[in-house]
Amino acid sequence: MFLYLGGDVTVKSKDVIGIFDIEACSVSRTTVDYLNNCQKNKQIVYISEDMPKSFIITDDKTYISNVSNLTINRRTVKK
Repeated sequence: MFLYLGGDVTVKSKDVIGIFDIEACSVSRTTVDYLNNCQKNKQIVYISEDMPKSFIITDDKTYISNVSNLTINRRTVKK
């Protein structure tokens, strides 16, 4: 199954490690260090130029999305 992250980006659901609220998590020094490290290693994909609301960690990349983590999380639920 695939997970739509916004823009034209989809990833395999099984590759997703975590879906996080960027505002709530960015107060943590650990998160800031992680995102900076990903940026240095060119492992970040910006899905949109709009205000980021969430970041999604997969096996090989971290996606920054303007879609809320709650919305993306709802898309993972099988109906």
